[in-house]
Amino acid sequence: MSADREPAKEPQKPADGFRTPGLRGAQTTTLFRAVNPELFIKPNKPVMAFGLVSITLCVGYLGYLHAMKENDQQLYEAVDSEGERYMRRKTSKWD
Repeated sequence: MSADREPAKEPQKPADGFRTPGLRGAQTTTLFRAVNPELFIKPNKPVMAFGLVSITLCVGYLGYLHAMKENDQQLYEAVDSEGERYMRRKTSKWD
Protein backbone atom coordinates (compact mmCIF):
# COMPACT_ATOMS: atom_id res chain seq x y z
CA MET A 1 0.00 0.00 0.00
CA SER A 2 2.79 2.41 0.59
CA ALA A 3 3.65 2.14 -3.09
CA ASP A 4 0.24 3.61 -4.00
CA ARG A 5 0.91 6.85 -2.16
CA GLU A 6 2.46 9.69 -4.06
CA PRO A 7 5.04 11.86 -2.36
CA ALA A 8 3.77 15.22 -1.11
CA LYS A 9 4.42 17.96 -3.62
CA GLU A 10 6.41 20.93 -2.42
CA PRO A 11 5.58 24.40 -3.73
CA GLN A 12 7.41 24.98 -6.96
CA LYS A 13 10.02 27.69 -7.01
CA PRO A 14 10.68 29.39 -10.31
CA ALA A 15 13.85 28.15 -11.96
CA ASP A 16 15.10 31.66 -12.69
CA GLY A 17 15.02 32.70 -9.01
CA PHE A 18 12.27 35.33 -9.23
CA ARG A 19 9.67 35.65 -6.50
CA THR A 20 6.01 36.55 -6.75
CA PRO A 21 5.62 39.87 -8.63
CA GLY A 22 4.48 42.92 -6.72
CA LEU A 23 4.52 43.62 -3.02
CA ARG A 24 2.86 40.35 -2.03
CA GLY A 25 6.15 38.56 -2.52
CA ALA A 26 8.31 41.26 -0.96
CA GLN A 27 9.78 41.03 2.52
CA THR A 28 7.87 43.60 4.59
CA THR A 29 7.24 44.32 8.24
CA THR A 30 3.91 43.91 9.99
CA LEU A 31 3.79 47.66 10.58
CA PHE A 32 4.13 48.36 6.83
CA ARG A 33 1.34 45.88 6.06
CA ALA A 34 -0.90 47.42 8.75
CA VAL A 35 -0.34 50.96 7.46
CA ASN A 36 -0.75 50.03 3.76
CA PRO A 37 -3.38 47.25 3.64
CA GLU A 38 -4.56 48.22 0.15
CA LEU A 39 -1.28 46.93 -1.26
CA PHE A 40 -1.77 43.43 0.13
CA ILE A 41 -5.53 42.77 0.15
CA LYS A 42 -7.08 41.20 -2.91
CA PRO A 43 -9.49 43.59 -4.69
CA ASN A 44 -13.14 43.03 -3.81
CA LYS A 45 -15.22 43.88 -6.89
CA PRO A 46 -18.66 44.08 -5.20
CA VAL A 47 -17.31 46.54 -2.62
CA MET A 48 -15.64 48.58 -5.39
CA ALA A 49 -18.92 48.67 -7.35
CA PHE A 50 -20.86 49.77 -4.24
CA GLY A 51 -18.32 52.52 -3.57
CA LEU A 52 -18.42 53.75 -7.16
CA VAL A 53 -22.23 53.88 -7.15
CA SER A 54 -22.23 55.65 -3.77
CA ILE A 55 -19.76 58.32 -4.84
CA THR A 56 -21.61 58.84 -8.14
CA LEU A 57 -24.89 59.32 -6.30
CA CYS A 58 -23.31 61.77 -3.83
CA VAL A 59 -21.80 63.88 -6.63
CA GLY A 60 -25.10 63.76 -8.53
CA TYR A 61 -27.00 64.91 -5.43
CA LEU A 62 -24.58 67.81 -4.91
CA GLY A 63 -25.06 68.80 -8.57
CA TYR A 64 -28.83 68.61 -8.10
CA LEU A 65 -28.66 70.87 -5.02
CA HIS A 66 -26.50 73.36 -6.94
CA ALA A 67 -28.95 73.40 -9.86
CA MET A 68 -31.91 73.93 -7.52
CA LYS A 69 -30.16 76.86 -5.82
CA GLU A 70 -29.45 78.47 -9.20
CA ASN A 71 -33.11 78.09 -10.21
CA ASP A 72 -34.39 79.33 -6.86
CA GLN A 73 -32.92 82.82 -7.16
CA GLN A 74 -35.57 85.28 -6.04
CA LEU A 75 -36.87 87.45 -8.85
CA TYR A 76 -38.95 90.60 -8.67
CA GLU A 77 -40.51 92.91 -11.19
CA ALA A 78 -38.60 96.14 -11.58
CA VAL A 79 -39.50 99.30 -13.45
CA ASP A 80 -36.78 101.31 -15.17
CA SER A 81 -36.71 105.09 -15.69
CA GLU A 82 -38.66 104.81 -18.96
CA GLY A 83 -41.49 102.95 -17.30
CA GLU A 84 -40.74 99.51 -18.74
CA ARG A 85 -41.13 96.49 -16.53
CA TYR A 86 -38.59 93.69 -16.38
CA MET A 87 -37.65 90.81 -14.07
CA ARG A 88 -34.59 91.29 -11.91
CA ARG A 89 -32.82 89.13 -9.34
CA LYS A 90 -32.75 90.35 -5.79
CA THR A 91 -29.28 91.48 -4.86
CA SER A 92 -27.67 92.33 -1.60
CA LYS A 93 -25.78 95.47 -0.74
CA TRP A 94 -22.83 93.17 -0.07
CA ASP A 95 -22.67 91.86 -3.70
